[in-house]
Formats: sequence, C-alpha cells, structure tokens
Amino acid sequence: MTVDEIDRAILDVLRDDARVSMTALAEAVHISRAGAHARVKRLVDSGVIVNFTVRTDPVRSGAHASAYVTLLIDQTGWQEVRSRLGEIEEVEHVALVGGDFDVLLLVRASDNSHLRRVVLEDIQSIPWVRNTRTILIFEDFPGGAAPALDG
Repeated sequence: MTVDEIDRAILDVLRDDARVSMTALAEAVHISRAGAHARVKRLVDSGVIVNFTVRTDPVRSGAHASAYVTLLIDQTGWQEVRSRLGEIEEVEHVALVGGDFDVLLLVRASDNSHLRRVVLEDIQSIPWVRNTRTILIFEDFPGGAAPALDG
C-alpha cells in the first residue's frame, strides 16, 4: 500500500489524539468525513495502523523510575530472550538492534529499588543474557520533543 501526504497527515492527527472524531479528523486534513473514514479504514485494513492506544505519563501512573537497558545476548537464544522479556511487566518496549549491543529495552518501575530488582533479578536471570547496561532516564518528553527552557 502506498501512503500519500493525506494519509501521513491523518496519521499525524491520530498520533496526537486517537480519539479524534471523524469530523474533526476530516477538517484537520481538509477532506470529507466519508473520505477520512475510508482512508482510516484502509490504513487499518492494510496494517499501517496496527492499533489505537493510550500514551500515559509514567510518573503519574506510578512509574517513578525509568531506564533504557541495553543487553548483549547469546545470538542463538534471541527468540527465547524476546519471549521472556515480553513476560516482564515492567519492560515497556523491546527492540532488537545492531551495533555495540543486541537489545534495547525501555523499563519502567515504581522506584529505583524496583528497577534494580527488574534488571538484576528478572532480566539478568535470562540464560542468554551476557551483559546489561542501564541508562537512567531523568525526565521524559512526550512525543520526543523537549520543552523550551525558561530562561
């Protein structure tokens, strides 16, 4: 499926607010309501839109400690590692990557003690994990954009 400029505009609006009405979506991208509905249906049916989700504030939802955790793994066990990481509730995102490490995780926990337990006990107990490195997150910026500093 080809994603055109209107589709990209629709995706941008939906990323900001997946609950937007079809009327508001159509107005935002300057097409008819029926056209917006048909395009969203096509994006869903083709797998471009995988699901509609909610983005939460980690701290307000109880995750006061967050970290990126990199893993070096025994490559023969990557599928089992991926499966086991999916069973750890605090692991929010798993990416298999190339470079100096093999896996990048986003881990969120209630506090630093909880985070330490997840890394040292849950993640490092997976047999194919050879090494971990934890990078603490001091502050998250929703959508990836840092706010302007007052100054």
